[in-house]
Amino acid sequence: MKIKNNKKIIQGWVFYDWANSVFPLVITSAIFPNFYEYATSHRNENQQFTGTTVEFLGHSFQNTTVYSMVYSFALLIVVLLVPLLSGVADYLGNKKKFLQFFCYLGALSCMLLYFFHPQHLEMSMLPFMTATIGYWGSLVYYNSYLPEIADAEHQDKISAQGFAYGYFGSSLLLILCLILILSFKVPVKYTFLLVGLWWIGFAQFTFLRLPNIVGGKSHSTKNIILKGYKELSQTFKEAMFISSIKKFLSAYFFYNMGVQTVMVMAVLFARQEIQWPSENYKTTALIISILIIQFLGIAGSYFFSYLSKKLGNIIALIIAVTIWIGICLYTYYFVYYPEQFYVVAATVGFVMGGTQSLSRSTYSKLLPETLDHASYFSFFDVLEKIGMILGTLSFGLIGEYFGGLRNSVPILSVFFILGLILLFLLIKENKYLKK
Repeated sequence: MKIKNNKKIIQGWVFYDWANSVFPLVITSAIFPNFYEYATSHRNENQQFTGTTVEFLGHSFQNTTVYSMVYSFALLIVVLLVPLLSGVADYLGNKKKFLQFFCYLGALSCMLLYFFHPQHLEMSMLPFMTATIGYWGSLVYYNSYLPEIADAEHQDKISAQGFAYGYFGSSLLLILCLILILSFKVPVKYTFLLVGLWWIGFAQFTFLRLPNIVGGKSHSTKNIILKGYKELSQTFKEAMFISSIKKFLSAYFFYNMGVQTVMVMAVLFARQEIQWPSENYKTTALIISILIIQFLGIAGSYFFSYLSKKLGNIIALIIAVTIWIGICLYTYYFVYYPEQFYVVAATVGFVMGGTQSLSRSTYSKLLPETLDHASYFSFFDVLEKIGMILGTLSFGLIGEYFGGLRNSVPILSVFFILGLILLFLLIKENKYLKK
């Protein structure tokens, strides 16, 4: 069966975005952060707020600091584990099985969040950590299919389509969860079960359509870890001779550090730094803002795909990163009230979709003819995760020691500015990246 530009395979591939995007929306952005922040905050017998300090691993921290630390530790495990497994997958040619493993790990972990209890915070945050590992681990193998299922000229559009599916599908589940919580008074913890079931259920469509074997140099599993390491090392040596890949990954490291930190910490920032009229208004408004971000993300994905066709990938990314810098400056100086936050949320949604989809397809276009796509995308993933670790930790720690999360916003501007400078160095590198 023909693999490249096969409509059924492409449809199956983009549907994994529909399946797994419920994790970043419901678990890391919308419902779980609000649930976590409320559950770990202290209140007196009259339900009046009294503090946010929690005990974790024998020490006292702000609850937001614990959240960022656990998330960062999960990303560190991904950084250490996934590249080696990617080398194994490329050697055996069975990355679909690795995709399935991390999918099931993430989805089942989401379901275990049903048992979250603030009095057992270490055990309660463990499923959040393994769900994070499952989500990001699966994306390495998922993304690595892109250059194998589509020619370079179609990759921007297909990448955008994947993100659009993800934004729309995850928004539908979030709306369903909100209806259950607000209208039928279903306890929040039941929505974590729905996330896991949605993720596993719709992923089956992807697993049915994607090919079982792509590439591969052997089916022998003897000394497979050593062979996987050698496979990864060889791919790394090849990548270091390609100037455009090195320059793009350097730029991506910095600007994506800003993008991912915004995605992870935005709700916690808004809960603490925006002057909301009431607690109920705050929770409702934040959910509405997240839905705004999701639906505008669909438009942004397709708009920046169109822009890249007209101006080139790198110019389109330069425009997106410049907008991010403006968002950071505006947020730091002017965003104190809900109306101002809505403006930021709408802008973030539009530019976020375009930045993510275009980054994936741009890197895919830069890859040489190879069978080792999982290994190449593991480098993309490693730099992304290291950036996310540094971004979320720095954001949380600056907020911890320098007077609140608002004072963490300027560091995001620095990340985006460094990424912007490095993108300018890449404009003339590749025929696919300019008009």
